[in-house]
Amino acid sequence: MPVSLVGRTLLHYDVLEKVGAGGMGEVYRAMDTKLHREVAIKVLPAGFIRAPDRITRLRREARVLAALNHPNIAAIYDLEEAEGNWFLALEFVPGKTLADRIARGPLSSREALVIFHQVAAALEAAHEKSSTHRHLKPANIKITPEGKVKLLDFGLAKTIATAQDT
Repeated sequence: MPVSLVGRTLLHYDVLEKVGAGGMGEVYRAMDTKLHREVAIKVLPAGFIRAPDRITRLRREARVLAALNHPNIAAIYDLEEAEGNWFLALEFVPGKTLADRIARGPLSSREALVIFHQVAAALEAAHEKSSTHRHLKPANIKITPEGKVKLLDFGLAKTIATAQDT
């Protein structure tokens, strides 16, 4: 049974609540006590902490995100290992996912255009840096209360070799 990190501190991150889980780990809302800001902590599941391929994937996700700087892509702040936990510290994006929004009912044409224009801009920025997301789905698209769209979860992302790399 996984142990919750809620109420614990990982380095200078006070873990406040669990906000999600997926194949590559659990995501928590936390407070960065050094910079006094909310962050999302994506932690590898306990079963993967000794799996070199999963740690490699987490490191690759960190490198891909570090190469990207776009208003529609959630930023990375840190890649760390503490107390046997490998984790990423990421921009905490408030709001609901596109999956949550779709569950409420159909999107208007205007709403869909506004959302997908921002998703396309994020993907274009990633592709310009030779990265492909590979896990695009409504649950990985967050919409802030102000209507800003942020693309999340680059855990399956790959860097595409360019002609100049070969």
